[in-house]
Parts: sequence; C-alpha cells; structure tokens
Amino acid sequence: MAGPRHQRLQVRHHSVSPPVVRTQRASKGDGHGRSPFEGGRPLSRQDDGAKPLQAAGKAQTVTVTPDESGMRVDRFFEARFPGLSFSHIQRIIRKGEVRVNGKRTQPKARLEPGNVIRIPPLKTAPPAPRDDAPQAQKDRAFLKSITLYEDADVLVLNKPMGLAVQGGSGTMRHIDGMLGALRGPDGQRPRLVHRLDKDTAGCLLVAKTRFAASALAKTFRSRSARKIYWALVVGVPRPKQGRISTFLAKEEREEDSIMRIAAHGEKGASHAVTYYAVVDTAAQRLAWLSLKPVTGRTHQLRAHMAHIEHPIVGDPKYFTKENWELPGGIQNKLHLLARRIAVPHPRGGVIDVSAPLPPHMEQSWNLLGFDAKRYDPIEQAPEE
Repeated sequence: MAGPRHQRLQVRHHSVSPPVVRTQRASKGDGHGRSPFEGGRPLSRQDDGAKPLQAAGKAQTVTVTPDESGMRVDRFFEARFPGLSFSHIQRIIRKGEVRVNGKRTQPKARLEPGNVIRIPPLKTAPPAPRDDAPQAQKDRAFLKSITLYEDADVLVLNKPMGLAVQGGSGTMRHIDGMLGALRGPDGQRPRLVHRLDKDTAGCLLVAKTRFAASALAKTFRSRSARKIYWALVVGVPRPKQGRISTFLAKEEREEDSIMRIAAHGEKGASHAVTYYAVVDTAAQRLAWLSLKPVTGRTHQLRAHMAHIEHPIVGDPKYFTKENWELPGGIQNKLHLLARRIAVPHPRGGVIDVSAPLPPHMEQSWNLLGFDAKRYDPIEQAPEE
C-alpha cells in the first residue's frame, strides 16, 4: 500500500490529552519530516472591506471585494444585507433590478473582484438579536470550550459525540446554529466546511471568513484535505491493511435512511474508497482501526466496515452481528473519532490538528490496554 513518499500523510505519535495542534506557515514541513503538502503561497492579510450594508430608499452602487470573489450573487446579498429575506433577494435579481457591470444577472452567477453591483431600493426587517442574547453568550462559551485551533480565518472544533452538526427533523441544537454567536466585527458568520455524523466525535473544520470558506471548499473538492479516523470494530480484518472500494446509494426506510452497497452504474450510486489499517487488537475479538477515507460519502466508513463484516462498535445503523455481546465496561456508543485533519491553510502553510479520544472511547482504550501513542500505520495509505 506504500505510495510515493510525497503522497504520504505523516501521522506521528499523538497523546490522548491534550490535543495535538500543529500549524505550519511555511511549505517545508514542521521540522519532523516532510510536510504532506508542497508549495503554498506566502502568508498575507487583506482587508476584505465587505461590511454589512443598511437598506436604503434609493439605489446604491457597491464594488465586489477580493474576499467576495467567487460568491454567488444571491449569497452576496445575504451577506451584505442580513435582514433581507432570501425570497426577496431572488425576486429582485430575476426581475432585473440588480445589475452587475450594468448588465442583468442570475442568482447563481459568480462574482469577481471589482465587479460593480447596482443595488435597488430595499426594505429589510430589523436584524434578529445575536451576540448580546443570553443563549448566544452560552453558545459562544461552549464553542470556545471545544476549540482545538483558531486563527483569523479558520476554526477547528472538537465536536462531542451526540451533537449534530446541522439541523434536521427534531434537531434544535446543532453546531451550525451556534456559529452565529461567533460572528466577527465585520458581520461575517463562520460557516461549516465539511460534516460529521451526529454520533462521530472529533475534528470539525470551520471557516471564519468568506475568503477561507471559498479556499477550503476548493481544497475539499480537490481531495487535498487529509482526514484520519479511529474506530473500534468487531473482529480483526484480514489483511491487516487494505482498501475498500464500493458504490454506495441511499436507501430510505420507514423511520430513517441508510447507505447500502450498490452496483456500478446504479441510479444515485456514488463511488467510495476507504483505506484501513489495524493498529492493535484485543484477543482477536476487537480491533482498533485507523481509517482514511479518500472520498467523503455519507456514512462511508460505517457502511464500509459493515460491508467487510467488521462493523464499528456501538453503531446503531450498521451493526448487524447477531448474538454478539458487548464486552463488559465498554459503552454501547459509536466508537468512531475524526482523529486528525491536515489541510493547506488558505493563506499558505498547513493546519494539522488532532483530537483526543472522547470519554467513552478513552474508557474502552484503557479497558482493552490500547496505547493511544502507538504508531499509526495508515501513513502508508496512498492519497489517490
């Protein structure tokens, strides 16, 4: 499974606590070996100048800033006029009241720095209370308490197990809903860059600026982000290092939905690739795996582990082993951790952050005699 040296993710010995955070603002590594990323532009700061605007009773003219490069026209209005309803934004654009460089435009059209936008007379509702609300203060304190790394552009959170990343049916409390409490002085609201399942703990990357959100979105689309997960599974996979390649499709059920193995060419099916490596075992009954998803499909790791008949311990959706008893002292909770994320920083260099084991997994590791500082063999997995 070894690939060219420059394609390997260098996973070093990490301790359970405190979390490991490495930030490299130069492109020549961190002093312990070659960086998983080459190049990167020099660190620089730019004044985006993108301030929220007040609605006016007459037309306005606004110039697109470098920080707003690549934004959709409708999202530009959302950011500049927080009190403007989305339906109203769509309506004024489609009616031709909004002009870009003197021409009609579309809601999904992408903006470039220097574009001149004509904004028609607008009426906005008063903005909802934000940072000064008691709940916002609680949300801000909570997010700060789970922060693994933060700078002017990027935030890495240690998402607890059981906390949803986004809202859904019956889900009132979630990370995305709390991010408004971290709105900056310029009005920019942090935004999610990727997702984690509700019951998966660990590293969650958040962009604090539109500039960072755009750059990091490109990073994830190009699969330049390196993600490592740890899991406790039933049995010991053979071989101890391998590649799982399947197609996955969503299957709707009465109360929920799952991802199932699908055939190539099947409608709605997406290709999914995961590399795995056994780090340690417990009496051949359980194995600690390090997992490296090449693709980022919904429930990919959980579905792939179930597919090779080594489901993740505590998985309520994909655990199918009949008459299997949970060892004493191990909690029946999903044993899956987004252990590490390493991505090029939007302004150059590398962000490399690791999360500690959540309490229920730390308890299991202690019970099984696993040493979280053990060498992680997934570094040999290709970056295809």
